[in-house]
Amino acid sequence: MKIKIEQSPEIDEEEIIIRCGALSDRITALVEQIRLYDFSVIGTKEGRNYRVGLEDIYYIESVEERTYLYRKMDMLESQLRLYELEQQLSGTSFQRISKTCIMNLYHLECVSPQLDGRFEAKLENGEKIIINRHYVKAFKQKFGI
Repeated sequence: MKIKIEQSPEIDEEEIIIRCGALSDRITALVEQIRLYDFSVIGTKEGRNYRVGLEDIYYIESVEERTYLYRKMDMLESQLRLYELEQQLSGTSFQRISKTCIMNLYHLECVSPQLDGRFEAKLENGEKIIINRHYVKAFKQKFGI
């Protein structure tokens, strides 16, 4: 794989062009990673608004009609609904894993099967979340197992 960077003061907007013979899983994963850096969500904490890059979000959860963005060490609230975020995050490393949760697969450390067809996901920050059995098939396809 060759990487070529062209730098010029005349360029107003960054552009990434990928040339390939065929679209492979590696290239698809690369595109997903690039999309993460191009998109952010507004989160609120203690009355202040913060721009949160998708690469910093471990998972998103809906609890009692509120949506929360979980980062490595803290949590912020989002004004968007879970289904709205799911639509915006389509084509990225985020995957719906239950009725109330979307997980960022880039922060997934490991998964282990549980009883009744569910999986337990352990994230890089040590948190464990459950992948509901209704979402396991789609999770396996996206995760590649």
